[in-house]
Amino acid sequence: MIAFLVGTIEEKREGTLVLDVNGVGYELLISNNTLVTLPMEGETVKVSTYMQVSENVGVCLYGFATEEEKAMFMRLITVSGVGPKSALTVLSGMKLSELMIAIASEDVTVLSKIKGLGKKSAERICLELKDKVHTLPIDVEENFVSNVNVDEGVLNDAVQTLISLGVNKNEAYRLARSKMSEEGITAEEIILKVLKEYGR
Repeated sequence: MIAFLVGTIEEKREGTLVLDVNGVGYELLISNNTLVTLPMEGETVKVSTYMQVSENVGVCLYGFATEEEKAMFMRLITVSGVGPKSALTVLSGMKLSELMIAIASEDVTVLSKIKGLGKKSAERICLELKDKVHTLPIDVEENFVSNVNVDEGVLNDAVQTLISLGVNKNEAYRLARSKMSEEGITAEEIILKVLKEYGR
């Protein structure tokens, strides 16, 4: 098995990284989280890897910018019905700390917002991992929001407005949800908090 690779970034794009390791080009499947943390093309980088070997797909290499992301990936693929590609989709949907919070709190709604992840898969992830994610080496303290009775109507209004302002759908939901730190907060207040964070 290949645990990691150290090489020069030959090419990087959404979903894929090509790494030149001593003249050999390795193509790795990567999440959006890894993509945005990689250095520029031509730079040297160390990437943690997972190698999938199966009769259907042959050999596939998955790359991770951090050991924490790889640890979450390894947890996700233990869930029934969630393969490596589905796990990568989940990792691309939100930050690791927020994913851990969503799973631990069994927030199927927020997980279902991830493009390409169905409600049933989200439910299985919560059910099978809710008691296991706390052992992962991921710091969630700064992102933790105390349990609040969320007004879905207010949340959806805020999300739709943010989307109309050009914020990505998944990002809009994540940001709006993170600002609901007190009961009775309005959609306008959520939007103002998000825009202030965005510097708009």
